[in-house]
Amino acid sequence: MNHSILYLECNSGISGDMTVAALLDLGADRQILLDALSSLPLTGYSIEIKDVYKSGIRACDFNVILDHDNHDHDMDYLHGHAHSITDEHDHTHSHNLSDEHEQIHRHDHSMTVGDVHGHDTDESQHIHHHHHDARNLNDITKIIQVGQLSSGAKDLALKIFQILAEAEAAVHGKTLDEIHFHEVGAVDSIVDIVAVAVCIDNLSPSGIVISALTDGKGQIRCQHGLIPVPVPAVTAIAMQNDLTLNISDVEGELVTPTGAAIAAAVRTATTLPKEFRIRRIGFGAGKRDYAATGLLRAMLLQPLSKDTHDTILSLETNVDDCSGEALSYTMQLLLDAGALDAFCIPIYMKKNRPACLLKVLCNPEQRAEMESIIFRNTTTIGIRIQEMQRTKLPRKIFALETPWGMADVKCCTYGNDTYYYPENDSVSRLAKQNGTGFTEMYNMIQAYARENPHV
Repeated sequence: MNHSILYLECNSGISGDMTVAALLDLGADRQILLDALSSLPLTGYSIEIKDVYKSGIRACDFNVILDHDNHDHDMDYLHGHAHSITDEHDHTHSHNLSDEHEQIHRHDHSMTVGDVHGHDTDESQHIHHHHHDARNLNDITKIIQVGQLSSGAKDLALKIFQILAEAEAAVHGKTLDEIHFHEVGAVDSIVDIVAVAVCIDNLSPSGIVISALTDGKGQIRCQHGLIPVPVPAVTAIAMQNDLTLNISDVEGELVTPTGAAIAAAVRTATTLPKEFRIRRIGFGAGKRDYAATGLLRAMLLQPLSKDTHDTILSLETNVDDCSGEALSYTMQLLLDAGALDAFCIPIYMKKNRPACLLKVLCNPEQRAEMESIIFRNTTTIGIRIQEMQRTKLPRKIFALETPWGMADVKCCTYGNDTYYYPENDSVSRLAKQNGTGFTEMYNMIQAYARENPHV
């Protein structure tokens, strides 16, 4: 049973490629990753994974090499020599970009996968785009859904893109349907995000802690002109998801929108265990040469306590003029958004009016999103918030091959005791397939899990 906590230390920023590299260096399975990426309906790129040295520290470098236009345009924008900008060419700070550009074409001592071709179906052909094309959220969802990824990896990748879309919508004053991704809709960004999701799913930590995100300062040039650092999408993601953002004296963009969205999507806790052992360490290298080290450190930590303590929020509101259908819809939205739980309790209010008490349990960083869902979908005009301490047992959901079919089983430990709880969806599916009752199938799967403990 793996009860390790994943900790991402973002003192030098965070980006998609840095995160993938750190997770690979931490032990995520490279072949599983490459197989997953090769199943996406995307063409025109290859993957290079190699060791590099930054600040004298060996780190992993994950590079998406496009067939065309490999130049680092973000560095162009930063230093003012984008192809379409002629008045900035006198600022020629190269930062060894020519050397770095040569390095990405070397395949010695590296793992590569060639052009990855999509499935020969009408749908996949339809969603093939040149890497400069702008894609909307629906386009990207189709790409991810077609890929041979686990359900957990697909869900996480889609969550990251949802966070990006919501931030872009806020920055540009548009709806989600109107948002078209440019940089983050390009092939290399899609690959980075999917790769992060696959690696985290493969490592399968019991919790993920993200440090404060340290960004730089100054300005960078994008296709819309000069924009401040931290870039607007990063600040929007930080605001919408209660991320802690520090601004350093480093000139340049240390936190990318993709990196911020990853941090917001994967974080499950805000603090580290009080006592832990470090089991593994990985370093992911950034591509750009800034005053910062350009390294993302990832660690797998083993808590020393038998149970896990954390802080959660309880949000509640009394509703007496809202339909049952609206409340049902709201609770489903809350659960889909990651609420720990959401439920209604029948109550009587002033003058004995029948009403419902809507309660939501969530992590502190989810507060803004939960409040937004409640206000937008119910008639309430106020929400009460209470901070609570929680003790939770270490748990892990694993796939178990049983005589009746594959079942997802939750395994929890307390001291020397281990408890197995089959997941409802698996029990329902196998009960129908095998012509048994729900309770009977639940008990059979539970007994089989005890007899065949998962390690």
